[in-house]
Amino acid sequence: MPAQLPDFKLLVLDVYKVLDPPVYNAMAHASATPVDQWQTHCGSLTNAQSAEVRRFVLGDFDVVLGMLERRLDGQVQAGSSVRGQIAEQLRVKSASPAAIHKALIRLADRGGAHTIVTTNFDRLFEVAAQHLKVMVETYSLGGIPRPSRGEQFSGVLHIHGVLEKKPSRPSDLVVSDQDFGEFYLRRRVVPDFIYDAARLFNLVLVGYSANDPPMRYLLNAVAADGSRFDDLKERFTFTSSSDGVILEDWRGRGITPITYDPSQEHKALRTTLERWAELSAINGKPERIATELKRIVTADHANATEAERDLFDHLIRRSNPAERAQFSNLVSKCGADIGWLNAILAVSENDARAQKP
Repeated sequence: MPAQLPDFKLLVLDVYKVLDPPVYNAMAHASATPVDQWQTHCGSLTNAQSAEVRRFVLGDFDVVLGMLERRLDGQVQAGSSVRGQIAEQLRVKSASPAAIHKALIRLADRGGAHTIVTTNFDRLFEVAAQHLKVMVETYSLGGIPRPSRGEQFSGVLHIHGVLEKKPSRPSDLVVSDQDFGEFYLRRRVVPDFIYDAARLFNLVLVGYSANDPPMRYLLNAVAADGSRFDDLKERFTFTSSSDGVILEDWRGRGITPITYDPSQEHKALRTTLERWAELSAINGKPERIATELKRIVTADHANATEAERDLFDHLIRRSNPAERAQFSNLVSKCGADIGWLNAILAVSENDARAQKP
């Protein structure tokens, strides 16, 4: 949405506005009234159209698109009027990568390979990579490489499909309930991919709510694997909600929530990701890391916040012996409290003990 593209709900409305204006009007008005009053806006609609409004109010946007496609086109096909309109709505010429796209592409660098998984259909991550002079390949659905620690597992991986570069070619997209059933239940393309990835990497979700239709399918797949297998790494999500029920909903699905303040158009999230990229162990800026260390040690170790001590330990822990010696020298020249030097020594000793057979 920071790139001026619609979320799933707005995309459904945009499609109906073109293909079925009466239902669009009913949906738009129903969104602004209590959930139990949706029928008051369906007076002139058929039963089929009213059923679509009801599903829209419930937030079942994948089901809504499936119902519309079956009503207008008769069957699921890449060239249907519904899918054609979806592609057209997403081909917004004014859309360009937002700051968060660029930060995520930088964070996707795991050393020799950039790897990021998205449910988005657009190619804004690829454009962001071009702006950063990063070469990435695009993969979609069944063409996505199998997860591994090797460099071949790389690129922008569109697990729900991607827009074709040529508008004249129909795009193979996962948008309806039938599509999700096909790729999640019958073929199990996405669940198997997520399970393999979660065994090798810590997955971090950005930009989703637990109620997003694509996320419901994804979380069900993750939760099912998490209950059956104990070798999955911890999964995380950045969430703008502080509602205890919503946070427990994430935890109940096997995801650890990380909350942030959503004010100023999610500025805190964007700032965090950009800072994370700058301090990355793989492609972070050395001068930025040095500046951060200098800033932290201006306070005595005992008086520093827990967050500052944790960040200091993290930056030291991930460094190699040569870097650790440089950091020790840097901290010493800053006239830092002896507690910071002791912290470096403690990290080194812990590493040495961990390496013993």
